[in-house]
Amino acid sequence: MNTRQIVLSSRPKGIPTIDNFAFENIELPVIKEGEVLLEGMYYSVDPYMRGRMNDAKSYVPSFEIGNPLEGSVVAKVIASKATGFAIDDLVTGRLPWRMQSIASVKGLQKIDVDIAPPSYYLSILGMTGLTAYFGLLDICKPKAGETVVVSGAAGAVGMVVGQIAKIKGCRVIGIAGSDEKLKLLKDEFGFDEAINYKTMPDIKKAIADYCPNGVDIYFDNVGGPISDAVISNINFHARIALCGQISLYNGTEIPMGPRLQPMLLTRSVLMQGFIIGNYQSRFPEGMHQLAQWLQQGKLKFTETIIHGFDQLPAALLGLFNGENTGKMVVKI
Repeated sequence: MNTRQIVLSSRPKGIPTIDNFAFENIELPVIKEGEVLLEGMYYSVDPYMRGRMNDAKSYVPSFEIGNPLEGSVVAKVIASKATGFAIDDLVTGRLPWRMQSIASVKGLQKIDVDIAPPSYYLSILGMTGLTAYFGLLDICKPKAGETVVVSGAAGAVGMVVGQIAKIKGCRVIGIAGSDEKLKLLKDEFGFDEAINYKTMPDIKKAIADYCPNGVDIYFDNVGGPISDAVISNINFHARIALCGQISLYNGTEIPMGPRLQPMLLTRSVLMQGFIIGNYQSRFPEGMHQLAQWLQQGKLKFTETIIHGFDQLPAALLGLFNGENTGKMVVKI
């Protein structure tokens, strides 16, 4: 069977471009016992993929030149030689950027579309929702009445973090990059206040104004000057979850910023980085609670859906320009 794939053709220096990707037609091998033939339906693009484009040691292997990129995909089974997997079953798993692919069922999970739309298993019921759930609840341990600041608040993880914080009785301030996103955060997702970092001349002062009692919890998705401004307003015994540093991913030099350690020390602040794989054994717990909140109407979600397999590279690059509201997904 012939299929189309997208490979990494070169490693980017700074901001990636379309030239770092190449399209190929390939012949798939014959399906074996314990495998399924899948047709991609929804493909996730995520900021961490930028790090995998570098040839650098990290918590996940780098993409290899000449090989397809990979990520979370919702796919339909179109042929099966595996017990328990039938034609037309929908599954999710980490798959290559191919229109059709062959996979062992060991890394696949069936999904229930009666609970939520298929694409939600790439977002609020997938890695996105689990990242928000464990990062906020396990690291930050929010208490009712505390003030929570979320950077990248209109992104896939940020908007879930804010809503969970509201469920826990917190006051929530989101930071995003357009007035439209600010309106969405407040009107649709229940954030108490929102700050446009692109138009606000003094972010540090804005945070102080919106957080007159200081910041108890900071969920950091972006890093850089925004995080410097938030941390300058941090309270004693505050907690900081380091989830992402998207403002720094395309840098070619190590940036120089404020020395934060004295502030963290003198205010007894906890700052902890994490990756969602740390919580793999607890995924069922998180998915159960997220699904319950979703069905109860306590969680809402939005997606930016791009149509067409060939749009995958452009969708990934769009993350770094803030083109997404909520989860960026490519639909075939």
